[in-house]
Amino acid sequence: MTAEPSRVTLRRSLSLPWLVFYGVGVTVGAGIFALIGEIVALAGDHAPLSFMIAGLIAVFTGLSFAALSSVYPHAAGEAIYVKEGLGQMAGRLVGLGLVAAAITSSAVISLAFAGYLAAVIDAPEMPSVVIVLLVLAVIAWLGVKISVGFAALITILEVGTLIVIIAAGLPHTAAEGALSNLAAWPASETLWMATLSGAFLAFFAFIGFENIVNLAEETHSPETAIPKAVILTLIVTVAIYLLVAIVAVTFPDRAALSLSKAPLAVLFERTSDFSGAPIAAIASIAMVNGILVQIIMASRVLYGMANAGMLPQMLARLDSKRQTPVLAIVLVVTAVLAFTLFVPFLELAALTSLVILMVFTAVNLSLFLIGSRAAAAPRLRRWRWWGAMGTLMSAGLIVAELIG
Repeated sequence: MTAEPSRVTLRRSLSLPWLVFYGVGVTVGAGIFALIGEIVALAGDHAPLSFMIAGLIAVFTGLSFAALSSVYPHAAGEAIYVKEGLGQMAGRLVGLGLVAAAITSSAVISLAFAGYLAAVIDAPEMPSVVIVLLVLAVIAWLGVKISVGFAALITILEVGTLIVIIAAGLPHTAAEGALSNLAAWPASETLWMATLSGAFLAFFAFIGFENIVNLAEETHSPETAIPKAVILTLIVTVAIYLLVAIVAVTFPDRAALSLSKAPLAVLFERTSDFSGAPIAAIASIAMVNGILVQIIMASRVLYGMANAGMLPQMLARLDSKRQTPVLAIVLVVTAVLAFTLFVPFLELAALTSLVILMVFTAVNLSLFLIGSRAAAAPRLRRWRWWGAMGTLMSAGLIVAELIG
């Protein structure tokens, strides 16, 4: 295997359907499978509102990404956006923050994978994690077309599984009057803080849509395809998560959800009277999907930053045959394994949400600042107020969590 510098360009092989599959696959699935029990335990009846708050922030941020990606269609998109808006140092910090968040989220998902897998077969946790990480490193090295195709197949399975869980739980939702609970606002400051804490953790389940922009250099017509893919991904994600949350809050034994390492399998089993083992098996696949797309994203960010002169040039080296950033992939997978071994599950999830919200705050602010300049592109001038709203909302959720 040989490697050459970045004069070997990334292959443009992706179209809008592939991007949407990629976006839905990396967003829908891993987070909701892993954390729904903890979110319901935090927010109680207001868990659907927690998901709505997190989803609203994601929508505003998604609009910022859509606007910026149409003007700056490059890999390492967030780092480039913030570099243009806030300067070189801020751009470098954001890029490194994205890589760190991808690594910690991959570690969270790796642990969740082991938990769901153990509900299906008697598999030891850490050997399972090591094996799956090595296999996914090879898949990522084989090339983005193969990797995204693999993710698209898994996306069909996991979204279909969530729809089955929703269908099994909706009759119970109607019986328990959950729709009226959804319309009720928290009645005290304590309930509001619990709801916002739930939203902070729920935001982990929305992480992923922003990764679409990092495939810009491998996409046909990225100026139009990337914004459309971001918006379509968020529409699907918000709808599915809200329905799952409504079903979960009507579950009579919420403690079982928060204590289980396979909460959606428990939810399906109790609401349908069928075995939850198939759900646990598919959830394990969803975990694999989530890890894979995070590895792809982190390696592409490192590649893009190195190509832009923001990191050492060796990280911009591509395998001459596969045209994939092999050194970046090795670095990312090694770091994921280290975090999986040494940092607890919930601490990793909370840290990931915090870092991503900080990155999103910087991206939203960058849209507002760039769009306010006299020489700004017309699209950015029109959309700059979406960036301002996204800045206030994402920063506000960070503050609420830190003082809560």
